[in-house]
Amino acid sequence: MILFSIYENGSLRKVNKADFKSSKVYLIDDFKTVYLWFGSNSSKKKKDFAMKRANELNKKKKSPAKLQIINQNKEFGTFIAIKELLKTGLKENGEIEARDELELNVDETLELISAGIEKDLEAEITLAADKLSKNEISYEDLSKQLAKLQLILLKSKIKPSEKEITKKTEEILKSSATYEELCWLVSELKILIKKKQIK
Repeated sequence: MILFSIYENGSLRKVNKADFKSSKVYLIDDFKTVYLWFGSNSSKKKKDFAMKRANELNKKKKSPAKLQIINQNKEFGTFIAIKELLKTGLKENGEIEARDELELNVDETLELISAGIEKDLEAEITLAADKLSKNEISYEDLSKQLAKLQLILLKSKIKPSEKEITKKTEEILKSSATYEELCWLVSELKILIKKKQIK
């Protein structure tokens, strides 16, 4: 993965960390996918330059990557995990190996619980995600569940429309999220929404 920040004059600067400020535009080359992250207050000029640079980068690849535009506060699918990685920072050379697919460490979690260690949020999500993955829900239905949950969080008390859910589902289906990642994200949002409602 390589991270670039786009400047107002169209120049591309390789950086190791992203702060995701609303004025910023980032280009993330994740090998098979090129992400363009647009901050909510970023200029049209920066966005246009980012598109141009992404297309130039893609032409140099042996196999063209999938281009995905991500708008601030509307992040979805695998990008949610990537965003956390980029906030923490990449290695000094700006590159990391391709990300490992998410694995649900259920046995490890159950061992810790049986040893008397209190369940934390991660353990709670892991167990819920494992349970969900055994329900044999289709990838599309899981994507729809995730879309609905993301919109509920974004829109707060306003119920999302079917049109909005369909659009968001299509975005998630275009992402490179694995089945396990979808189970994790759905479980995480369900738990967070539940905790929010309790409060």
